[in-house]
Amino acid sequence: MESIHTDMLGRKMVLIKPVKRIVSLVPSVTEFLFDIGLENEVVGVTKFCKYPATVSDKVKVGGTKNLNLDTINSLSPDLIIANKEENEKTAIDELQKKYPVWVGEVKTVDDAFAMMNSLGVLTGKEEEASNLTREIKNSLDAYRSSTNLRACYLIWKKPFMTVGEDTYIHAMMEKAGFINVFKDRNRYPMTDLDEIKALEPDIILLSSEPYFFKEKDKEELEQLCPTQSVKLVNGEIFSWYGSRMRLASDYFKSLF
Repeated sequence: MESIHTDMLGRKMVLIKPVKRIVSLVPSVTEFLFDIGLENEVVGVTKFCKYPATVSDKVKVGGTKNLNLDTINSLSPDLIIANKEENEKTAIDELQKKYPVWVGEVKTVDDAFAMMNSLGVLTGKEEEASNLTREIKNSLDAYRSSTNLRACYLIWKKPFMTVGEDTYIHAMMEKAGFINVFKDRNRYPMTDLDEIKALEPDIILLSSEPYFFKEKDKEELEQLCPTQSVKLVNGEIFSWYGSRMRLASDYFKSLF
């Protein structure tokens, strides 16, 4: 039962049989796959895949940027799920020579819904995926921000790095009710304290990932930027597209 599918980069991918062995190279997608009933089908995950707790039983195929191709080969996957931003192109190109590889690219909330629904079709879990995306969409649609704070969202230190308009984090900032002071930039630009101060954000958001900002970082920035509020935030809520999105509305309410 051969079927042809198109991934989020517009590339054709052929499945020659029902998907029974999945390798997920994207932590947020791994959680989503478990939540739509594919726990048994997922045979390989990255070392950064930590949800749900039962994922610890799965074979680890390396990090998102440092994949162990030999381990992946040993799993004989029917389908590999990757992401343009999270995984290295050279490794994905190599895997595509042997296996169907579906590559996602998520920059907006609607992209996240499209990703989930597409994977539901690919894996025979269309109804389950549709139900989950509907639940998330209703939750996010019902959320209304009580404010519009100008915000600088930092993802790295030494050098400071922030987020531009063409990122999923930016989309979630807007959904939460923040105005991204770096929205005229692309991807993940470097910045410094002088530029941040010049943009006069109301608040500086310190993410828990990929750099894990801690209380001492918050205190340091509060001294260096006395006119700005500084807050530690859960990076998973802002950057994990998929099942984590169910938690977003309640978390955004707690921020304000």
